Amino acid sequence: MPTTMERGSNPASPRKDDEKKHELEGYLRSGQHTHVEEAHDPEPVAEDDVRVDPGGPVPPAGLERDQAEERAAYEAMRLELARALDRQDYPADRDALVRALLDRHAPDTVVTAVQDLPEGGSYHTTDEVAQALRPAR
Repeated sequence: MPTTMERGSNPASPRKDDEKKHELEGYLRSGQHTHVEEAHDPEPVAEDDVRVDPGGPVPPAGLERDQAEERAAYEAMRLELARALDRQDYPADRDALVRALLDRHAPDTVVTAVQDLPEGGSYHTTDEVAQALRPAR
């Protein structure tokens, strides 16, 4: 019994279609997404981008909000320091940290904050630097 020829806009032959189907069969059965999702590869943050707090609902005005903002600022500074500094940079004093930050083109706000650290201190981790940058309570 002869098969009917499909008329359509498919430029590939039935043999090519079968080859493609065989190539993709395991991938399709795996349950993974078959479309590219650009959300998994975000664009890096620029210095002039608007900062959006991903923390969820805003706490009511007062001490709780102040503490939440302080925690968010501390975490943002710690992440920027961790992005710019390597483990090999430690232990280091203020001047060595500033040089490392400038060499790696860290944001100006981070460099300025580290320049304001007290002279003569020695820092062994990024967290120590971030803690030293935290305002006194």
